[in-house]
Amino acid sequence: MTTNTTPAPAIDGAALLDEVEAFHRRFNVFPREAAYVAVALWDAHAHLLDAFDSTPRVAFLSPEPGSGKSRALEVVETLVPRPMLAVNARAAALFRSVSDPAGRPTILFDEIDTVFGPKAGDNEELRGFLNAGHRRSGVTYRCIGDGGNQTVVEFPSYTAVAVAGLGYLPDTITTRSVIIRMRRRARNEKVEPFRARLHEAEGNALRDRLAQWADTVRDDIAGRWPEMPEGVTDRPADVWEPLLAVADAAGGDWPKRARAACVELVNAARADDKGSLGIRLLTDLRDHVMVGIDRLPTVAVLDRLCALDEAPWADMGGRPLDSRGLAKMLGEYMTSDITPIKARNIKTAGTVLKGYYALDLHDAWQRYCPPPPSGAATSATSATAQVSGPETVAEGLFPSAT
Repeated sequence: MTTNTTPAPAIDGAALLDEVEAFHRRFNVFPREAAYVAVALWDAHAHLLDAFDSTPRVAFLSPEPGSGKSRALEVVETLVPRPMLAVNARAAALFRSVSDPAGRPTILFDEIDTVFGPKAGDNEELRGFLNAGHRRSGVTYRCIGDGGNQTVVEFPSYTAVAVAGLGYLPDTITTRSVIIRMRRRARNEKVEPFRARLHEAEGNALRDRLAQWADTVRDDIAGRWPEMPEGVTDRPADVWEPLLAVADAAGGDWPKRARAACVELVNAARADDKGSLGIRLLTDLRDHVMVGIDRLPTVAVLDRLCALDEAPWADMGGRPLDSRGLAKMLGEYMTSDITPIKARNIKTAGTVLKGYYALDLHDAWQRYCPPPPSGAATSATSATAQVSGPETVAEGLFPSAT
């Protein structure tokens, strides 16, 4: 007796991603069209983690409550495998859940500002877990046992993570994330109310189809090295590689839309990047303080820094930046001779003052600062070539009080 079996029809990946995107649009108002593309690709990538070397985080952030962050996580929850809501979760619970033989979860961490915000407590273990889990090789080591009878156990940390919270995240998380800057809905922006009893089943049906599609393209995606848009390199390329691989496997207009979204969101992240306080200091010195000047006394440097609008230097914890703080911050960076940047003698009007030379700062400017505004780099860079004569400086470059 012969049994005729009809193979299941192939799933159209592009059409399926269209449905996932449309599902988000029903309940979420994202600030950019690119965000809908990125989040739909992220939902799909969560079903394919073993095909990638790394997994990007997706972060829904806003300056104020009531901006739709938690709702975004609620919708994501219906679409990803084994969702695990984590609010105020302990690191131990999370890394043990990732080791669950039944399968790793997709961790959805709401109120992430309680972990990384200014009022956060001691969460170093949790921060370490979130950092390590970006890479497939990421693990967390713990001592297991009683008293002196303990052994070191290796817990895998690699898993998909979506977070939501107020404010900003540390650089170690931000640079591993697709950042979606949420806003409160305007009066003319309408969405369908999300009701779990009504809509969870719809999302789960899409989730099951994403899982089926993932099984058909897993081997293909594992061998893909998607072409990156021009200018997307280093860490942003690591973040977007899995998402572009999903788009390429889906086909249709998703490869084109994914790359356009990649460029838009990467550029938005760069424009929004506040950098570290040290990089902000170096950049302000290059672009505002020492433009066209090859050396400047410390007192003049501080005077110019504190006069900058929208800069933090006039109020550093209730006090303006002083010479000790300036020296400590700049001493973290090196000159081209691989020596810490420090104040040197500057002769002026028969006296000697301590100050800083553009030549000493130039290597750090080149390595750490973002591209300068038009004209600023030329002025600062050309000034460095002038530092070859005696250590003197013309009068008028610093306050008369000096």
